[in-house]
Amino acid sequence: MAQEEYVQDIRAVNERVTKESLFVDEVLAEMGKTLVGQRALAERLLVGLLGDGHLLLEGVPGLAKTLSVKTLANAIDAKFQRIQFTPDLLPSDLIGTMIFNPKSAEFSAKKGPIFTNILLADEINRAPSKVQSALLEAMQERQVTIGEKTYPLEQPFLVLATQNPIEQEGTYPLPEAQIDRFMLKIKVTYPTREEEKEILERMPETSLSDVRRIVKPEDIQRVRTLVRDIYMDEKIKNYILNLVGATRRPADFKAPELTPLIAYGASPRATLSLAQAAKAYAFIKRRGYVTPEDIKAIGLDVLRHRILLTYEAEAEGKTSEDIVKQIFDTVEVP
Repeated sequence: MAQEEYVQDIRAVNERVTKESLFVDEVLAEMGKTLVGQRALAERLLVGLLGDGHLLLEGVPGLAKTLSVKTLANAIDAKFQRIQFTPDLLPSDLIGTMIFNPKSAEFSAKKGPIFTNILLADEINRAPSKVQSALLEAMQERQVTIGEKTYPLEQPFLVLATQNPIEQEGTYPLPEAQIDRFMLKIKVTYPTREEEKEILERMPETSLSDVRRIVKPEDIQRVRTLVRDIYMDEKIKNYILNLVGATRRPADFKAPELTPLIAYGASPRATLSLAQAAKAYAFIKRRGYVTPEDIKAIGLDVLRHRILLTYEAEAEGKTSEDIVKQIFDTVEVP
């Protein structure tokens, strides 16, 4: 009897997901009005939104990172703010400050642009460490401290940050603690020749004003609760644990050659992020259960920024992506 109820619960979740995920195709279609050939990027933006995880988009200037975030914000009937991060940006420019009122002889809080639903932190790695620290509290605690008082942020709250590659001049490497707070790090690459031609032809015709608002904040909150209920089998949980464990102890997973290349493996936060991102990805694919393919599809984006390499790895020209791909090839799939 217990087994029958268990099966019924999974079926019930699957039916709810099938019903609630109808808006996904609509949102992706709206994003397609301004984005060309960026289906994977659009899906990962939705994974972050529905999985309640912040996203970091990395790529050289001109690859539509900012446009993609703006398009997502336009498809959602929610508050949106954009901050251009610069070397002279102050924490008060982000979170707000205390203002003195001469008439009442009292200080009052003037809230900054971080009090929104979707925050676009444009070129986040161009701001100094004090600003990064202020943003870190908001990302992790979902609250902001102004003066002596703490203010909760509105829900849903999502930071979508863009950054140029570290090699470029005038950038500050993000603190490791902050990088770890991003559920996904998405690499945005150049379009193909055909896609770039379509961009050229569509340029005068499309604008953000053409994007319809499909969902509301309360819809996002409801779906987030459903995403957490998506079924994950014990074998899938063990698969996630093995993947993350292989970043710390590769020799235990038949990859001893990786041991001298990894200085620090992924943290338990990576385990939680991979599970939550996989559930959100399953939701986007209209399923109430997670498959190994979901883990593979989203795993590189979850793990690529959570592994620190040794000097030996850098000397060999290895990247964290190379390491993660090799781990996925090595760890047994359930």
